[in-house]
Amino acid sequence: MGLAVIVGEFIGLGRLPSYTVATFGFLTASLMMAGTMILNDIHDVEVDRVNNPQRPIPSGRIKNRGAYLLAVSFSAASILFAVLLGPWTALTGLLALGLMTYYNTGGKRTGLPGNLVVSFNVALPFFYGGLAVGSLTVLLYVFSVLAFLANLGREIAKGIPDVQGDRALGVRTLAVSAGPKKAATASASMFLAVVVLSLLPPIAGRLSILYFPVISLADAGFAYSSYRLLVNQTPKSVRKTKTMVLLWMLLGLVGFLLGGFSF
Repeated sequence: MGLAVIVGEFIGLGRLPSYTVATFGFLTASLMMAGTMILNDIHDVEVDRVNNPQRPIPSGRIKNRGAYLLAVSFSAASILFAVLLGPWTALTGLLALGLMTYYNTGGKRTGLPGNLVVSFNVALPFFYGGLAVGSLTVLLYVFSVLAFLANLGREIAKGIPDVQGDRALGVRTLAVSAGPKKAATASASMFLAVVVLSLLPPIAGRLSILYFPVISLADAGFAYSSYRLLVNQTPKSVRKTKTMVLLWMLLGLVGFLLGGFSF
């Protein structure tokens, strides 16, 4: 997430940001992600006792009080760095923190609405990076949409292997409400939309030729992951697929960064 902010700053400026701006942007996103992930683990402890009992909190390796302290400390530090970058970044940081707090304290059980909230926050760092340097370009909006769709597909897929525990605990994922097959179809559709929309950035603005080989690899990966989801919805296969998707998303991030070198 921190790297995505720096990519957003770079694309907005057309050059590398100052060390201070890059560092503050990176720390805002990274610390907030750490804090909200800990908060998620705290509120998701009952689900994890069923689906992932080896995690730190359900296994008893970390107590709730210590976890809360870490979550608050990381989140407060992230907002401090957002304030140091300016009023708009501060407001955006507070919005992101508020959305993730909602998600972790109840929104996750809503299924698709919760998936949308998480995916919005995953896409937000590109926009945030542009705000940090005072330059929001069309490319930043396009890249944000691509990140949103890719993560939405992954979030939907994550519910497939956990459907038994989620159903028992009242978590209304798409896999629970519509079934694993339909959830897999929806997830694959998001990934294929990313492949199609990845053709837009060259139209939206000037890009380095370096964008194309990296994005082509990412697109091939998303297409393959879509195929895997459509033909096999077993927990083992889906878990492997959603892990692979992280690699395709990272490749996409690298492609966005390399594409900006022509600015």
